[in-house]
Amino acid sequence: MKGHKVMKRILDVCCGSKMFYFNKNNPLVHYNDIRRLEEPLCDGRMLKIEPDTQWDFRHLPVLDNTYDMVVFDPPHLVKIGKKSWMAKKYGKLPEEWRPYLKQGFDECMRVLKPYGTLIFKWNEMDIKQKELFDALDTIPIFGDRGRGNKTYWFVFMKETGNETNLI
Repeated sequence: MKGHKVMKRILDVCCGSKMFYFNKNNPLVHYNDIRRLEEPLCDGRMLKIEPDTQWDFRHLPVLDNTYDMVVFDPPHLVKIGKKSWMAKKYGKLPEEWRPYLKQGFDECMRVLKPYGTLIFKWNEMDIKQKELFDALDTIPIFGDRGRGNKTYWFVFMKETGNETNLI
């Protein structure tokens, strides 16, 4: 319909350059990242991080139970320089990464509707998935490796009542 506004049903809390999106301007997705930048990478390609909003994923100015799906692809590297091209492209975790990621995860779950889906992308280069699950104090329903053998995709569901997937 002409003039019909599509409701954003998916929140990507740290979209970066939207690398894994087939449609980088999908009208169903609210793209968020704390960063906004445009600069060349080491290979000459231009890195563009152009989110709709620049919120800290640990403190989302969003009502509870708003989104059907949340995508959480947080920074996963600790052992890199702040100004390296990897840090520019993927972000850098603070040394105290456990509470940082736990706060982000809890915030993602808060803004999900009941039985909504959280898609969590993780790379084990610096932090193994077991350490991640320990920090989050939960495990996903299921997951699989993406490209390469250290990148994983995990699926969580917001539960209500007495259900639990705690370790």
